[in-house]
This record gives sequence, structure tokens and C-alpha cells, in this order.
Amino acid sequence: MVVVTIESTRPQTHLSAGARSGTPGPTAPVLTAAGLITVLMGAALAPIDLFIVNVALPTIQADLHASAATLEWVVTGYGIGFALLLVIGGRLGDAFGRRRLFSVGLAAFTLTSLVCGLAPNATTLVLARAAQGAAAAMLVPQVLSIIQATAAGERRARMLGYYGATGGISMVIGQLLGGVLVSANLAGAGWRPIFLVNVPIGLLTMLLARRTLPESRAANPVGLDLWGTVLLGVSLLALLVPLMEGSGLGWPVWCWLLLAAFPVTSTVFYLVERRLEERGGVPLLPPSVLRVPSMRRGLIIAVPFFGGFGGFMFVYALLLQNGLRLSPLESGLALTPTACSFLVTTLLTVRLVTRFGRWVAVAGAVTVVAALLVLIGTTLLTWPNLTVLDLVPGTLLFGIGQGLAAPTLFRLILSRVPAESAGVGSGMLTTTQQTSLALGVATLGSLFAALSAPGSVGFEYALVIVSSVQVLTSIALALLATGLPDPRT
Repeated sequence: MVVVTIESTRPQTHLSAGARSGTPGPTAPVLTAAGLITVLMGAALAPIDLFIVNVALPTIQADLHASAATLEWVVTGYGIGFALLLVIGGRLGDAFGRRRLFSVGLAAFTLTSLVCGLAPNATTLVLARAAQGAAAAMLVPQVLSIIQATAAGERRARMLGYYGATGGISMVIGQLLGGVLVSANLAGAGWRPIFLVNVPIGLLTMLLARRTLPESRAANPVGLDLWGTVLLGVSLLALLVPLMEGSGLGWPVWCWLLLAAFPVTSTVFYLVERRLEERGGVPLLPPSVLRVPSMRRGLIIAVPFFGGFGGFMFVYALLLQNGLRLSPLESGLALTPTACSFLVTTLLTVRLVTRFGRWVAVAGAVTVVAALLVLIGTTLLTWPNLTVLDLVPGTLLFGIGQGLAAPTLFRLILSRVPAESAGVGSGMLTTTQQTSLALGVATLGSLFAALSAPGSVGFEYALVIVSSVQVLTSIALALLATGLPDPRT
């Protein structure tokens, strides 16, 4: 889900420090219409790949004889690689040139997509997905920085609006394209074309980048925080590995040891980040930004909110194909109402927030609750004859709720962050978003897999239980959102 730039009238809230470089001077390079198309093509690859995989998960599972935990790694491996290196990718572009890093990230994304498409086994696929996420982290921040450095005023605002719309459109394309490609089974390749399709697109975009993108870099680039990155990665793995592997392995001792290590590694990470900031450096996730009440309270809401979205998409992909035996194309069509309603709603949210403030986020959380209750009711009333049309009301409402709440949360959380900290604040929020998506798959996905396994309650009640957990969480989030600051003041 790409929502960080939906608020196109406030271009300071970007991913990288270089995106805070200010208005281009009279001699600054200018991004042409062809250049904008080029960066948007690159930006679309990352979210398309995130959603296209969901539709193919059951086919991947059958072909590679993968466990439920391995399927979770196919999704979360990408998210972890993306989250860990997102801020570093922006800083590298500031230092070495944004067009250069855009091209490097695009080349790496194209290569790793090829490896994913040719992966002979599940282990190779998981490792290639993690590398693909890291490549996306090099690529995506350059889009925002290039726009910021080469456009100004209303023209920049329009370009950022196009970027925000690209995220929503990519979500729709990912769902439909995944279903079409897997169902077509081109040359008997099954799921593999969902990755291989990135190769010609990547090569074309690389060629266009050389011809259409101007080079730019920051006058005073921010240094890298390698220790912070390593410690954050260790902390995430200490949490996610046992959550995803523990149930299937019977919770061996090493899973409990890793869970016990998580608070220790997290504390060390915080201390290292605080010390670096006290010495005048710029940490990966600066602790000082957490002193801003809107950021601190907002992140408490953002973690379960985005985690719920990641878990929802994963769980429903498995339900539709493994539980209802729908084809990949039917599965993609079943979730397309979510993508379409999300896209349309996000385009309206900026105006709604201007009028209603924080209550848009509250309304979004309440709409998610309504959507989940509709889906629970529909499942209980129609199972096992549940059809794609039966799912439309619930999935449509879910997309509306997400479209109301997600971009509004970004605006609420960043509304009190000082302008000089806008880049690092946005980087922290986006890293949290991507990490939460992976955490949602690990927790809700593992719960669903355990409940739907043979001998357990089955797909129907597994969905009801997981959705009920999300209902309770969303009610709590709606209440917490009422305490966030009004972004209009």
C-alpha cells in the first residue's frame, strides 16, 4: 500500500532526507513529461509486485511444495528487505545521484525478478524476494527525490498527486494481472510469469531513464546508519522467525529463545540510535522524532492498522483459492473491488480531511469494522457456496475504509513534526508501515494457517476467528484515533 504521497499539497513529507532539499533554483534540472512517465513506471513496479504475488500464493505452494510458513516468507521477505533499506536508499541517492540510484535499483529489481521467476525451489524464491525488496528500497525513494529536486510549486504538487494515484492504480493492476498471468499458465510456466513480466518492463524503463532523467544530488547528504540497520534487521528477524515458524515446528526451544531476544535487541537498537543522534548524526529512526506526540501516538495506531491490511490480503488470497477453490483469475477479481475503492477513496481523502480532520481516520476504522462484519456474515450464511459476487459488498467496504484511514493517518502522524525533521519523520513512518505489513502476515497469516489446517476448525471458522480479531483491533483503533491532533491547525 503506497499512501505516503497522497497528500500532494505537502511535498516535504517524503521518504529520503534529500526530498527536503527545497525548491529547485533557476539552473536546476527540470523533469520533463517523459521523465515523469519514466519514474512513475519505476515506482509502479514495487506495489504491483507486492499485490501480484498474493494471487499466486496457492499456485506457488502447490508447485514448490511449500509450507504455509514459507508462503508467509515469500511475502514478508520482500517487506523486510524493503523496510530495512528504504531510508538508506534515499540517502544513497542524495549522496551519489538520484538518477544513478534509480537505475541501479531498477537493474537490481529486474535481475531479482528474473531469479524469482526461475527459482527452482522455495528457499531460492524466498531469498530472491528479500533481495527484490532491497532493490525496491533503492528504487522507490529516488522517485520522490527526483520530483522534489526537479519541480516546484503547483507543478511539483501535480506530479506528487500522479505518484499517489500510481500507488492505487498499481494495486488494481497487481490483483488483475496476477490472476490473468497465473490462469493463462503461459507455456506451462504457472506462477513464474508474475515475476518474469518485470524483466522487459525493467529493461525498457532503464533505457528511458538514461534518455529522460536529469541527474541531481543533495548538497549536504546525510550519512548512513549501518549499525542501526543491522540491529533493526536482527530485531525483526528475532520476532518474525518464531511467529511464522513456531506453530508448524511445534514451538521448539530456539523459537522461545528468539522471542526472548527480541526485547533485548530492540533495546540495544534504541540505545545505539539515541547515542548516534546525541553525537550529531542522523540515525535510521531518530528517537527524538518520537518525542512529537502525534508521531508517538500515531505509530501506536499505525502498527496494528497496517498489519491488519497485510494480514487481510494474505488470508483472503489463501481462503479464495485453497478454501473456495476459485481460480487465480477469480481470486484476483474477488479482491479487485478492494483495490478500486481504495484508489477512488484516497483521491477524495485530501478534501475530506480539510473539512473533517481526524474524524476521517475514525470513519475509516469504523468502515473497516463494518466491512469485516459483512464478510463474516456473508461467509457464515453462504459457505460453502460463497461466490465472488457475494464478497463484493464486504471487499468494497474494506477498500473504502482503508482509503479513508491510511492517507489520513500519514497526515495526522506527520502534522506536528517540525519541517526540518519532515524527511526523517516520513522515513520512520514509512519504515513502520512496511514492517507492520510483514508483521500482519506473520501473525494473522500464521493464525489462519493453524486454524485452517486439517483437523482444526476449517477455512470457514478460521476466517471468522481471524476477522473477529481484526474487528476488535479496528474498534480500538477508531477510539484511539479520536485522540490524534487535528491536522487542519
